[in-house]
Amino acid sequence: MVPLGVSSMVFHEYTTPEIFSSVSRAGLDAIEYWIETPHFWLRDLPVHEVVTEHTNHPEIATLTVHAPILDLNPCSINPDVAEVSLEYAARSIEMAGQMGSRVITLHPGRRTAKRPPGEADFARFARYIAVVRETSLKDTIKVSMENMEPIVNSLLCTPERMRKLLDDEPWLYFTLDVAHALSKDDEEPLRYIELCGDRLANVHISRKEGKTLHMPLDRSPVMAGVMKALLEIGYRGPLTLEIDDLNFGRPLSAEEKIAILARDRAFMQECME
Repeated sequence: MVPLGVSSMVFHEYTTPEIFSSVSRAGLDAIEYWIETPHFWLRDLPVHEVVTEHTNHPEIATLTVHAPILDLNPCSINPDVAEVSLEYAARSIEMAGQMGSRVITLHPGRRTAKRPPGEADFARFARYIAVVRETSLKDTIKVSMENMEPIVNSLLCTPERMRKLLDDEPWLYFTLDVAHALSKDDEEPLRYIELCGDRLANVHISRKEGKTLHMPLDRSPVMAGVMKALLEIGYRGPLTLEIDDLNFGRPLSAEEKIAILARDRAFMQECME
């Protein structure tokens, strides 16, 4: 069975115990724990608390980790920003191992200026990959790079570019962000699956509505098509709902969030049978 989960950031303002409890109540059996979950990030990174909650919730069998990205950019033109970003990437792989995760998702970084990446930007990206490569070889974790939205300063936003990276780095895996791919068109997630599906380690699944990304699935035929394509290639990794709770125009209660996740979970179960 494909693990069905959700990003911890949909419960951004909650404690780690509340997050695990809410995920369980939604009937999900996987969670992607963001290092930047505030209750974790702002309290000296208490890995033991995540381990404890995972132990307390055996029904949540699969734990994946998302490395910090909000204030960081490993390809930054600012050398201090780039350096601390590299340090956190390596540290996050270590923390994922301590948490018992077997998959960690990283972002590729971006050109600092909103201009097309140039030779210097790709050189910084190569250094980032080298640091992550060295760290990854010390663990048994699948380090998985995520595709970005196709915006002007993105370094990694096409299936062809992702395929080249995977071919160049045989130790590296791929996290498909469906909403990022949908920014181009409805067929782009299918192109990623066709070209890079052999190295898929995680899928962030959410819907696009106009220009708004990371919406609930809401039984979308496009989402059903993506899941059908995943079934056809034999994908058995996590299917992770990545929903932005700020897209609803008002604060949602925990009960409302759990209800949304439970509806999407039922849809995913139907599609992945």
